[in-house]
Amino acid sequence: MWEQIQSSVSNFVVSHSLLSLITSSVILIVGVIALRALVNRYIVKHVSSTEMRRRWMVQTRSAMVLLLTLGLIIIWGEELRTLALSIVAIAVAFVVATKELILCMIGSMVKTISSSFDLGDRIQVKDFRGDVIDQNLLATTIMEVGPGKYTHQRTGRTVVIPNSMFVSDPVINESFTHDYVFHVFTVPFRREDEWYEAQQAFLASAQRHCGSYLEEVRRYMNRISIRRGLEVPSVDPRVTIQVPTAGEVHLIVRVPVKSGERGFVEQSILTDVLLSRDFSRGDQTLNDAAAEGEDGQLAETSQRRRSAASTRQARSQPAKKTTKKPAGKADPDA
Repeated sequence: MWEQIQSSVSNFVVSHSLLSLITSSVILIVGVIALRALVNRYIVKHVSSTEMRRRWMVQTRSAMVLLLTLGLIIIWGEELRTLALSIVAIAVAFVVATKELILCMIGSMVKTISSSFDLGDRIQVKDFRGDVIDQNLLATTIMEVGPGKYTHQRTGRTVVIPNSMFVSDPVINESFTHDYVFHVFTVPFRREDEWYEAQQAFLASAQRHCGSYLEEVRRYMNRISIRRGLEVPSVDPRVTIQVPTAGEVHLIVRVPVKSGERGFVEQSILTDVLLSRDFSRGDQTLNDAAAEGEDGQLAETSQRRRSAASTRQARSQPAKKTTKKPAGKADPDA
């Protein structure tokens, strides 16, 4: 072992430039220490006040430390520049290698600071939608709800969303008011359908389904509005009209529901209204028009047939022959 140490010492070679830098640093340190000692001796001999002597000594020490630091930076400047470049290269490589992890941590900070959602809230990020069941520094786990964004039943699958998505993508929180929420769904009709009667039927059904807890919802929304500084919204059910195209009418139904009963209330209202009456009139109108067209076609065909029969009958009758009587002969019947 001793031989290995001797071999390592003998193989250790110090470059000339490094040796020069070390020598310059030692000379600088010794010079600064000697200069400080001389200045302190001068202060002790020529400053009589104890307070002033202490102040000058402290200022001298600070000046010597600054002088030593600047001298070492000047001496080791080239090596420090090389070391800084190496550190920057290592830092860049580290950032590139861990970019996603860093973005996930930043996304977690954004999510926490902005209070975007809590456990149990129903959120949507891009095409991912569900109830939040877990969240940590790197990812958020949701219980998927779907398919699509218009249904409210769980699919049984969990989706792990990296927190980096919260940095660049918007988050839709469907449970902002927690206990009670406003649920909106659309029912399409054609312009020729009885959509006005359907509007009244949907409004009546919505009022029946939420009438038992409507006052409780109104008090709850008042508390939420006061706590968050928002305008108090109207909690009464509404059915508004939207015309997306010239031939369609959409009924927008908005109803206050409990947070976990959105799908149930929607299906109950749809079943209640659509099974009670058929609001479509377009098929009957088309059938009437088709019947009128068929009647007109039959009448025209009958007229053509009668005209053809009359023509044939006229052609089939023989022409009457007329004979001229000779002059001078009397008619025997005269």
